[in-house]
Amino acid sequence: MGGVGGILLDGSALLAAVADEYGNAYLRPGAEYLLRKLRYSNIPTAISYGLDLSAHKVSFLERTAKTYSFDCYTVDLPSIDNTVNEIALAWPASGGSFLLVVSDCNKDASRELRSRGWLIIMLRSVEQGSTDDTGIVGACENSGMLYIDKLEELPLTVFHLNRKAIGNDNVTVGYIMKQSREEDFMKRGAFPTNPTQNGLIFVPITFEFPISSQLQEIDVVLHKATDEIVSVEMSTSSEFFDKITFTRGMQELERYIEHHPNICVVDPLNNVYPVLDRLTIQQILVGLENLNMEGRCKIRAPHFLKVNNFNEPNLAQRLLEAKLTPPSIVKPQVACGVADAHSMAIVFRAEDYSGLSVPLPAVVQEYVDHSSTLYKFYVLGKKVFYAVKKSMPNADSLIKLSEKNGLKPLLFDSLKSLPTAKENQDCGVQEDCKKGNCHQMDLGLVTDAAGWLQRKLDLTIFGFDVVIQEKSGDHVIVDVNYLPSFKEVPDNIAIPAFWDAIKSKYESTRLIK
Repeated sequence: MGGVGGILLDGSALLAAVADEYGNAYLRPGAEYLLRKLRYSNIPTAISYGLDLSAHKVSFLERTAKTYSFDCYTVDLPSIDNTVNEIALAWPASGGSFLLVVSDCNKDASRELRSRGWLIIMLRSVEQGSTDDTGIVGACENSGMLYIDKLEELPLTVFHLNRKAIGNDNVTVGYIMKQSREEDFMKRGAFPTNPTQNGLIFVPITFEFPISSQLQEIDVVLHKATDEIVSVEMSTSSEFFDKITFTRGMQELERYIEHHPNICVVDPLNNVYPVLDRLTIQQILVGLENLNMEGRCKIRAPHFLKVNNFNEPNLAQRLLEAKLTPPSIVKPQVACGVADAHSMAIVFRAEDYSGLSVPLPAVVQEYVDHSSTLYKFYVLGKKVFYAVKKSMPNADSLIKLSEKNGLKPLLFDSLKSLPTAKENQDCGVQEDCKKGNCHQMDLGLVTDAAGWLQRKLDLTIFGFDVVIQEKSGDHVIVDVNYLPSFKEVPDNIAIPAFWDAIKSKYESTRLIK
């Protein structure tokens, strides 16, 4: 197929020039970033070192290789042919080129491997200056040698080499998200370096370099902008955020996109903003009523009320008018991007709202008895998937738990300590089923709702949570989120659907423009 068939990272490029204060070897800046990117790239990767390297440095490199599941090779000039043959047997290259990434202090190994047809990526020292003064990230050819100034440049350099070998018929997707999320997607094979079955090539975007130089060959930008929120300002009188402040890198990306309307974005920030506001989402979900038909289960939003002050004198009356009777779940209006966006409470008595430690403004939401069963739905383009998860127990079980604590509000972080029903806590489900109070999920109804939500929000990839009210059978959408992990869906099903969603978005954007 061509492109890059394997990468050998020489210790001279990975190790810092001097040991730390205790005499220990450590990685130079950018090395960990590079190793994380290569670990799940599907490109065979190994670490090498010469026999002249000290024992403690060799030990450090071997531990590093093991950490990232890489092989280790010694590159000794007298036996270099044996090493080359060993690597060739370990890496079926499928016509691709082998790369040696080396610093300029180990020119002997680079010269020998270059004479055997390897491509050499030379990490230039600071004294040698930068590749050029254009700000272009990547390698610069000089007599058949490629040069980079920082290790963080290598993924983009590999992309350029692959694209040159494969051609420009594929769609290039540049992605940016926090490290843990990116690694989760990479582990599942979602961001391959080589073309996917539908012609996508993925390349990471980093804020360490100018955005403009990285996006020159990018067709699609895939982002999780909520990972880059610094702060959200919101007055109690506002129905939506007054101001969202992103990191400097995200602001640069936003400006670039504004000035390059031909680039496809999954998804535009204006489309994502409503998902950041629980009140806005609740107001949108009210429109689900238009999908309901006679003789079919109802799909709806939970009853809700915005609260600016938990001590307001007429709060109890307002709650009753909104059809909210205890227990109720209280959530910050800001849905994500700030530290306390997931600090919530379940309130069992109206008088306990006073002094409640949930960030304001807040949304009080109906607590729906749902047999401790939550349906997580994922919309990936035109495809809809769902998974069933254990959820919070019914209200009567929660009340029994809270009675031990004087019915005080139950405070929790929905990302860490969401109260769920225990295995021996059936919440009266079996008895309710005997009484005819259990209801099966109407998949067609929720699929219709997914299509309605997609048209309303104009999002490519999003998720929402559904619970089924025990007695009425109402299907209640209690949460909506952007670019979820969809980990509950098997990778062999979800990842191709993920790729198809991105490709379809790109093609539809081209038609519009």
